[in-house]
Amino acid sequence: MREYAFELALCAHYEPETDGLLARQLGASCHGSRVMDVVEVEPGPQFDERVSLCPGTIPAPVLESDIGPGTARDPRRALDVHPDRVEGIVDAAVAAGYLERERERRNGRDLVRATGRYPDEWVGSIRGVENKPDLGRPGDLERQLRTDVSLALLDEVVLATASHVTGAHLNRIPEVVGVWRFDPDTGEREVVREPTPLDSGGSGVEPLDEHPGRTEVRVVSAAEKRRARRRLAERAFGKGWRPAPEAWPDCARIEVGERDAVGPLPDCPWKGRIVDPAAECGPACEGFVSGAAPSVDPESARADATAWDPDAGERRRQTGLGRFADTE
Repeated sequence: MREYAFELALCAHYEPETDGLLARQLGASCHGSRVMDVVEVEPGPQFDERVSLCPGTIPAPVLESDIGPGTARDPRRALDVHPDRVEGIVDAAVAAGYLERERERRNGRDLVRATGRYPDEWVGSIRGVENKPDLGRPGDLERQLRTDVSLALLDEVVLATASHVTGAHLNRIPEVVGVWRFDPDTGEREVVREPTPLDSGGSGVEPLDEHPGRTEVRVVSAAEKRRARRRLAERAFGKGWRPAPEAWPDCARIEVGERDAVGPLPDCPWKGRIVDPAAECGPACEGFVSGAAPSVDPESARADATAWDPDAGERRRQTGLGRFADTE
């Protein structure tokens, strides 16, 4: 099975087993380019407060500023970013539901304030799952897992595979990495080895470029990791794992998969499997039949399956938008 379909199947079957939120394909590094296939964010003591605040990802520069729900601030002064980035960051934070705009009456400046207080302790533990359906084609698996362990940005790391796992396989990956054997057709998940918790609260070492005979590394402080963990958790919170509607191809053959209760998933009867629309679909495919893509609602499916609320903070956002419009 292709890794994309394996990844969707794993999320679809695993989501009902956890109280946390799942997301796919997120950057899980501080200075490098590591991308984790699946990220699971387990609830912390203030999880419900984060859910009720807003449904989208709050941009990191906003959370790292002193913009709060009190006095409205000038974002050009409050955000520690290049001036050319300010408007885009504010737009993203407003779209996420966290910031609201208002116009200063005296000189007409655009100001922003938060719609509520951000809960710092909403994240419990963070687990990363690296998918490798076929261990006979490991690619950079060992290097990726060594990076995860030495950096310890995540609390736990797991390898998920459809292959039979041998002692030789286990010996080639760090012993603290857990291993799951997952059958994407039946949803059966066997825990071959439990993960060992990593020191996510301390400093870490992040391998960067590799050269013959040496590897460039960077020591990452505990404070840097805290900021990176919050960014990762925020992206996971806002993104989820389901393919967005725009990712579905305009092909009349594509159907909504059988796991629609937790999906929707792009199923292609012509290929006989779940497909990766971005990589496999379109006029170049011999089975392509031009037509409208299926109507899908991944947000509603996510809301039905998890604690995430797509309408959180709606009243506050509408109030803020109305106040901004009235002062034009």
